[in-house]
Amino acid sequence: MKIAMFNHFLPGVVEGNRMYDLSSVISWDQTNPQASLIRLMERFEDLKPQIEDALSQVPSYALEDVRLQPPVPQPTKIVAAPVNYYLHQDEMNEQFSNAEYTIEKLGFFLKAPSSIVGPGDTVKLPFRERRTDHEAELAFVVGKKAKDVPASEAHRYIFGYFALMDITVRGKEDRPWRKSFDTFTPIGPWIVTADEVNNPNELGFQLWVNQDVRQSANTKDLIYDCYKFFEVASAAMTLEPGDILTTGTPEGVGPIEGGDTIRIQIDRIGEFSVSVEYK
Repeated sequence: MKIAMFNHFLPGVVEGNRMYDLSSVISWDQTNPQASLIRLMERFEDLKPQIEDALSQVPSYALEDVRLQPPVPQPTKIVAAPVNYYLHQDEMNEQFSNAEYTIEKLGFFLKAPSSIVGPGDTVKLPFRERRTDHEAELAFVVGKKAKDVPASEAHRYIFGYFALMDITVRGKEDRPWRKSFDTFTPIGPWIVTADEVNNPNELGFQLWVNQDVRQSANTKDLIYDCYKFFEVASAAMTLEPGDILTTGTPEGVGPIEGGDTIRIQIDRIGEFSVSVEYK
């Protein structure tokens, strides 16, 4: 099931090219969409048949006529994987000479949740004189509280998957600073529930800047796949429902500038675009 937020954080389900409004079917508070999402995830197995039965009766709209919002608007944390593809390590060494280690030694870092924006929003670059790059990633949302979860059990704790762009200022500062500016984490277009994705570790994805394909890869090449990364993160900290984990970017990262349009697409999930301008 594709679960979305649209038009000032109404809840919806996407089927084909239509958005189905769930606001009359489930308990939902538009003023606190993150708490509403957590309640939905907690009760999803019970609510799923009710939602499916209601789709023929609730209002629906053409996707092109609604405004998509970030599907996970206010997580308590964004846990991010650094250098999780070997070819990206090679690329970083060639361009910046600063990727001595991969995720196997680096662990993870945190991004500010306040950096989240949604489909159709604008990435605002804080510097004209410094290089800022796009990074295409597969991300997922934690469905229930997790601590010390082995990789073999991680699938039971992941509610669903979505696309994420990790916008990054290049430089010598720590990753959380360079990646946490407002608007630096576009996510979307919706959450695809784990049962529909099936195997997240075999998903092709691409990223375009304007009309140019910059990144084209497959999650089968991850160093730590989704489940191993979940294990590593939950070993260090308690993961709360609604938290985001994002799995790192492959090779092909490159600079963006004002006036650009960035588009990301992931198999079995979907695609979305954002524009870029200087702050």
